[in-house]
Amino acid sequence: MMTITLTGALVALILAIVLILRKVPPVYGMLIGAFVGGFVGLIFQTTMDTALTTTVSTMMQGAQGIMPAVLRIIAAGVLAGVLIESGAALIIAETIIRKVGEAKALLALILASCILTMSGVFIDVAIITVAPIALAIGHKANLSKMAILLAMVGGGKAGNIMSPNPNTIAASDFFHIEMTSLMAAGIIPAIFGLIATYFLAKWLTKKGSNIHTTDLTTIDNTDLPKFLCAISGPIAAILLLALRPLAKITIDPMIALPVGGLVGAIMMGKVKHINHYAISGLHRMSGVAIMLLGTGTLAGIIGSSELKTTMVNLINATNLPDYMLAPISGSLMSLATASTTAGTAVASGSFGEILLSLGIPALASAAMIHAGATTLDHMPHGSFFHATGGAVNMDMKERLKLIPYETLIGLVLAIVSTLIFGVFAIF
Repeated sequence: MMTITLTGALVALILAIVLILRKVPPVYGMLIGAFVGGFVGLIFQTTMDTALTTTVSTMMQGAQGIMPAVLRIIAAGVLAGVLIESGAALIIAETIIRKVGEAKALLALILASCILTMSGVFIDVAIITVAPIALAIGHKANLSKMAILLAMVGGGKAGNIMSPNPNTIAASDFFHIEMTSLMAAGIIPAIFGLIATYFLAKWLTKKGSNIHTTDLTTIDNTDLPKFLCAISGPIAAILLLALRPLAKITIDPMIALPVGGLVGAIMMGKVKHINHYAISGLHRMSGVAIMLLGTGTLAGIIGSSELKTTMVNLINATNLPDYMLAPISGSLMSLATASTTAGTAVASGSFGEILLSLGIPALASAAMIHAGATTLDHMPHGSFFHATGGAVNMDMKERLKLIPYETLIGLVLAIVSTLIFGVFAIF
């Protein structure tokens, strides 16, 4: 197959970013970017007919490569639907905040967002779930909106690299590694990320706008499950996934995650609602699954282009070690897509093979890409930026001011992961 030029790959990325910034749905933005970039990268090497057919076949191959991850993500919708629709996510957040105490409000919010995301709730959904409690606590403790939102975002980012969420599924699928191993690889970086989040949020407690009574909403606590029942679903899913390293019994995430959701529904006495929860979860996951098909086409174009070798050459020219390609590619792709999931998927699909050929182990490559994808996933052309700002009624100007702090937290996650799986792994 012909190699797509560097110009074509850059056109694909830049056009995708521009279209997403112009509010074009991300899947269409990436599809159009991939097609135009592939065509531009081939048209001067061959005939128009060959350029068109090669571009489409390359996009198709990229999309085919992500299909296993898409299937597992759709299956994961059962667990996500159970956690969100049953009130389990809310009771998990409330219990953690109550146990930690309002006196340590920021720490409580950080841990609540972290554990919710780590349990399998999307990071933006976790923040939206915790936000009403966060606003009430922040109002009492006289904390700024910037402080409470950064606490939730940082906690969510840390939890995300230890979670059975779509980003972890995508990376583990591309590198053919156990999902529990990748989740475990995020634990130490996540601890450092939580510490960084606490001090940065503390710094912001008196900066930015205050929380007013008009920002507060009443939380309906009726018919909520007990904490142990609420957390049973994620625990069951993780235990099933852990059977492979512990007992050499392989339970695929496509089975373990929905079974975890079913166990949670049974433990909460809400099994009769399982169909409703599954439909809700499917609705939430369908957007991610469709977006990932778009990222697959973009990954196919980039993976067949000169961009990979150009980045390796740049790293060599600057005397950086080969393993730096992993966190750098994760960061750049998260910037392009404004999404941890899409950034992880594109970077894994585009640079995975070359990382392995350079001798970087699969788990190390996946872990560094995964952590790197948290550095710039909060850019304004993504939905996360707007959903989280809206959750605390924050205006656009103030939400933009939070970006450098979010980036610092992502950098801490990426740097610690790179130290563990790159620098220290050499010795």
